[in-house]
Amino acid sequence: MSNILKIMSRSNLRCLTNIFKSSATLNHGNKQHTAVRNLWYLSNNANVKLNNIVEKNKYQQRPARCAHTKGERDLVEFLTEEILTERKAQKAKTIPTELDGFKAQLNGAEVTLTKVTGNETIKIQFNVNHTVDTGSEPEIHPNMDKPDIGELKSKPSFKVDLVRDNTTVSLVCSFVEQGQQDETYNDIFQIDEISIYDGEWNEHVYAVSGEIVDSYLYDLLLNYLEEKGISNDFVEKLSDYSTAYEHSAYIGLLEGLSRFVSGK
Repeated sequence: MSNILKIMSRSNLRCLTNIFKSSATLNHGNKQHTAVRNLWYLSNNANVKLNNIVEKNKYQQRPARCAHTKGERDLVEFLTEEILTERKAQKAKTIPTELDGFKAQLNGAEVTLTKVTGNETIKIQFNVNHTVDTGSEPEIHPNMDKPDIGELKSKPSFKVDLVRDNTTVSLVCSFVEQGQQDETYNDIFQIDEISIYDGEWNEHVYAVSGEIVDSYLYDLLLNYLEEKGISNDFVEKLSDYSTAYEHSAYIGLLEGLSRFVSGK
């Protein structure tokens, strides 16, 4: 029993040390999101990590492990614990094949949602890479027992293509950043770019920024999207879907890295 407690202490000390070292050196942007992800799961799943110690040790005793150097062993050991923790924290074990009448097609980091209504096809496309962020900027201090990191959410930019016959109206949208919502409308997403073209898109297609179009036209386009089923509620569900899929992809990355390092 004392040996298990020692292992638990060393494991948690290593996690805390690594996280605060990372926080001190990482810049803003994608690297910051990675650090926030690690600290969020540590602060919200500390008990899960402790409960995983015995299970992790059993997992490490498998004879198929081929890691030989200290660096390989340390990395595989950490990945084993991290995979178990991420799976415990995973809210959606399976990714739905449909979202509010839109059929989902998954291809790596790419997600395509498609719905056909009469002679019109609505296609929504987004990529989950580098889309995870917290709901607000976390305040992290080294002496905090349990920092309030907030919930990790994937908020990808997404393109809406409305296709009728050979003509496509394309609207590029993104989530409104925290604190920038218009109190009058309270929209959670915005239209960044508008274009219309025949056939396939190419670099010669004209596009206009959503920031410079007439405000009334902008509002009418938002209403038009809402009539097509792309409302604030739907976009919130899109974020939840993207969050679940991104988390699943992250676990897959950890598992692939573990197999590579261990030589499996």
